[in-house]
Amino acid sequence: MRLNQNTLLLGKKVVLVPYTSKHVPSRYHEWMKSEELQRLTASEPLSLEQEYAMQRSWREDADKCTFIVLDAEKWQAQPGATEESCMVGDVNLFLTNLEDPTLGEIEVMIAEPSCRGKGLGTEAVLMMLSYGVTRLDLTKFEAKIGQGNEPSIRMFQKLHFEQVAVSSVFQEVTLRLTMSESEHHWLLEQTSHVEEKPYRDGSAEPC
Repeated sequence: MRLNQNTLLLGKKVVLVPYTSKHVPSRYHEWMKSEELQRLTASEPLSLEQEYAMQRSWREDADKCTFIVLDAEKWQAQPGATEESCMVGDVNLFLTNLEDPTLGEIEVMIAEPSCRGKGLGTEAVLMMLSYGVTRLDLTKFEAKIGQGNEPSIRMFQKLHFEQVAVSSVFQEVTLRLTMSESEHHWLLEQTSHVEEKPYRDGSAEPC
């Protein structure tokens, strides 16, 4: 999606930046060689060439929105730190329900094991939910999570998602959040600290 190609979102624990080609070889491709991540994200291993093609589709396709998740503390503490050295995962929205354009499927991956369990995934999801509501006019969100991924299921439940379906075929749980007035107010409170900044020429300076 080109809508977010010039957008940086600055939170307390994470910084969200557009997924560009420079992120592919340094970290992303290496992450996705992990059998654990392939299992958790229901992904197949891709060649570097295929990973570049996937990145281009994320950038061009109107029904996909993705941000790379950076460790905000590391990014801000080290002057001149590259985004690649601060990458910890990604957060995505799929807008593929043609019957309901207000529904987005959200997923998050914290690929760096040392960065899990610290609230980075939670803040990344909250920031993406807010972006979906304010920039993409979404009012409903779904998360499809492998039945064995208990930490992710618990995280989404803490963010007010409720289980609506279980698939024994795909071995996944579907959770949903509908943006009522009270949920919208709650989301605004949770993300009131987030700053939106310009992201130009594939770079952004820590601030």
